[in-house]
Amino acid sequence: MKPLGTVISTEESPTTQEFSFVLEEGAPVKKNQFIQTASEEGTVFGLVREITRANRYFERAESVAEYEKESSISTHFPVKSWEYAIGEVRILGLMNKVGDKYRHWRVSLPPSPGAKVLPADEQMLNDFIGFQPDGLMLGKLQNHDVQAKVSMTRLLQKHLAILAMSGAGKSHLASVMLEELLDRKKEDGRISVVVIDIHGEYIGFKSDPKYGKQVRIVEGKSISVPFSNLNPELLGTLFPDMTGPARVELGKILKQMAEDSKQNNTVYGMQDLIARVETAGMNKNTKDSLMRPLYELLSMRLIHPTRKNPNLYELRPGEMLILDLSDLDDQKRKKAIVTLIASRLFKLRRKGSIPPFMLLVEEAHNFAPERSKSVHTPSKFVIEKIAREGRKFGAALCVVSQRPVQLSTTTLSQCNTHVILRVTNPNDLDHIRQSSEGLDDRTMRSITSLKVGEGIIVGEAINYPAFVEIRDRKSRKMEKGEPLHLQAIKFDSDQQKKEEEEDDEIEAFLD
Repeated sequence: MKPLGTVISTEESPTTQEFSFVLEEGAPVKKNQFIQTASEEGTVFGLVREITRANRYFERAESVAEYEKESSISTHFPVKSWEYAIGEVRILGLMNKVGDKYRHWRVSLPPSPGAKVLPADEQMLNDFIGFQPDGLMLGKLQNHDVQAKVSMTRLLQKHLAILAMSGAGKSHLASVMLEELLDRKKEDGRISVVVIDIHGEYIGFKSDPKYGKQVRIVEGKSISVPFSNLNPELLGTLFPDMTGPARVELGKILKQMAEDSKQNNTVYGMQDLIARVETAGMNKNTKDSLMRPLYELLSMRLIHPTRKNPNLYELRPGEMLILDLSDLDDQKRKKAIVTLIASRLFKLRRKGSIPPFMLLVEEAHNFAPERSKSVHTPSKFVIEKIAREGRKFGAALCVVSQRPVQLSTTTLSQCNTHVILRVTNPNDLDHIRQSSEGLDDRTMRSITSLKVGEGIIVGEAINYPAFVEIRDRKSRKMEKGEPLHLQAIKFDSDQQKKEEEEDDEIEAFLD
């Protein structure tokens, strides 16, 4: 390998924690690049944290100002030949080969001045960061020709959070990950995937020639609960503050209605249940505790007298179910659907009735908000429960959010891996810093300057935080809604047509 530079001696370095090196002319060295050099102990492995340029001709401001008054200083002196660049390196440890793997040790002796600095060996990088040959290929390690293949188990079993501002590439990264999960071979271990799609961003998978057969889409408007399935447990899941006596009374009334329906061949609905509760002889406080959730449930239009759900729980390994909620405007109904489905999936997984799965929740801050009690947002309670207990049962959670500060701290702290794309909001950055281990000040500053499609992986999935360039999608991208300019053109065209029709009607009337 061609050397990148030479270790130099300064007042502060080399030490066992850092060193500086002067770059070879034209050497392809970049910030956040991994490098290696030699010491008596073996191979010292490090990361370029900063690069500075220096030139002795430009050190004294008064001299430069004086020369520049008449002509450029470069016309008087060979300034270019005195320019040099210095790389500042943070030492990450010793990487010496044992068998066919590189092992990591603590450094006890710094590298010597004069030692040559080389690009990091590819296998050394993979072993240090923890990339796996059979992992999910999310992209490539920034500044290196190394594929970022992350272990599925390490990435998902202890849950994943994808965090970024709007437009930074959250859904793109999620789609790349979904492709990798759908591409996995049986012998490598396949899981089922359930996606809570809020804006119709993932529906293109169904029409994709490669992935379409592995994908089912269920539209939100088709999701309902048959009245015959309504029970105190279900209502308690949606309304956790409902009292015990209220549940007991509800159970009695529903049991009587079921018997009447069987005897009289009558179909009942929410209005009938509310009428029976209103006329039932029960304690006033108990009745009041029961009426509020019943009226709220009625307003959601979630309970239907007869219509049954499409099969939501017939999950298969290597396949994906997309719950497209983009056709629903009622936020309470969306939360109720997420609550019921997530709760049911977790219960079935605990029984072993369905395969291990990953539940991906888009706009997770809406379903598990930090400043809302579970009583008011029941989906928060279920998502937090999966975050706390899911790893034991093969129920993985992936939350996607553009407002980390508004996302439940419990949920975020239980996500042991974070993939962070560009974030600029100071409150969000502070929240990320508090919930993500291994992020120092320099790395946090880098997050604000990430380009679209660049991100940093930190946490359980890898051994050391790594900047990654997310790969291009293989699947077809198709979202609901038209581009803004086409919507504007259509609106103007419709308005013009409407005005012309009105003018024609006026002329016809005058004639």
